[in-house]
Amino acid sequence: MPMDTANFRDLSLAEVDTKTLLAHADQQSVQRRYEDFLIVDVDGHHFETHSFKQICEYIEDPVMRDQAKYQGYGAGGLASSLGAGGYQNILGRVTRHSGGNPREITPPTPHRDVTLTKRWMDALGIDIVCLFPTPMLTLGLTPRPDVENALARAYNAWLCEEVLAQEPRICSTLYLPLNDPEGSYKMVKDFGGKKGVIGFTIVSPRYKAVYDNAFMKTYALLEEMNMPLVFHGAYAWGGDQSLELCNRFLAVHALGFAWFNILHMTNWLCNGLPERFPKLKTMWVESGLAWVPFLMQRLDNEWMMRSSEVPLLKRKPSDYMREMYYSSQPMEMVNNKEALELTFKMINAETQLCYSSDYPHWDMDLPSTIYDLPFLTETAKRNILGGNAKRFFNLEPVMSELKIKRLAERNKA
Repeated sequence: MPMDTANFRDLSLAEVDTKTLLAHADQQSVQRRYEDFLIVDVDGHHFETHSFKQICEYIEDPVMRDQAKYQGYGAGGLASSLGAGGYQNILGRVTRHSGGNPREITPPTPHRDVTLTKRWMDALGIDIVCLFPTPMLTLGLTPRPDVENALARAYNAWLCEEVLAQEPRICSTLYLPLNDPEGSYKMVKDFGGKKGVIGFTIVSPRYKAVYDNAFMKTYALLEEMNMPLVFHGAYAWGGDQSLELCNRFLAVHALGFAWFNILHMTNWLCNGLPERFPKLKTMWVESGLAWVPFLMQRLDNEWMMRSSEVPLLKRKPSDYMREMYYSSQPMEMVNNKEALELTFKMINAETQLCYSSDYPHWDMDLPSTIYDLPFLTETAKRNILGGNAKRFFNLEPVMSELKIKRLAERNKA
């Protein structure tokens, strides 16, 4: 059965299974001997909409549950917003973008998401992944806070029961429905101790100020439970008047993923939240890295002239930013390696940067993106690829079955 790939090439469905798509990634894993050290992916994805019928059963409100079953999720569905749209799969040429081959064979147990996730993890050489949904990245733009909270609770409950409880190599920072402050607080209380839950995530495309007093008790609870807070970048093309000036997806993607995290971090700092919650660890995900030195310099420059406006800050904004954590993907791999090396230095990458693949998205990064950087020491490579995430999330190290097998074969030889 040929796929519609807009004349890209005659590709059969049988050719797009996970192992075939990632054969070269697996070769890299062997060549670089990834079995010698821990690799943690702090941002891997799945398409939760493939399991939407199951997730619907976890919606607590019976009326909304029926609405979700009848309307579905996407365009015209229960979670419709103006935030979707774009050409991320490049007219079907990125075959893995929508979740790969729906006919790829998996056993009846464990859950299909567990099997497929472990397949791509093994191919990339990843031991532990922090799994997060994909279409829900724009759920914060829905005009109905009750819908965001209901779908977030349903998804989190489904993920905990069907995926996290079944596989120790898969964990998650659960979705936090920030448009509903009480719902967010209850989410942390109800799910904070579940197996595989290692923190909570705010999807950054939203128009709710993170410094609102309504969220303070949630931040305090996260700090008390030693649960990190993650800000996950994404874009909003429709509905954001500034990004609506862009007429190419390239422009929206370049600006949007960085913009929302720039906005939230600026407000986080200017309202003194690192001082109010000094033990609350934060990570900024999927925005690249080039924006961080920019924001450090802009905020430090303003702070030196108007520090009276931010009386809670005892140090320069960049001092707090160097204590925060960042994910690597999509790392700006331009020809100017000196700029990238300076960026690493400015953010204390050896201790603060964590590898992320962003699989299966079109701009994903393999572990070699970090491993092959010539200016990194062996210690820095291992920290960024796994050690920093282990420390940040308090992870118990787990080695993949494939790596254990490869180590045994090496020792036998």
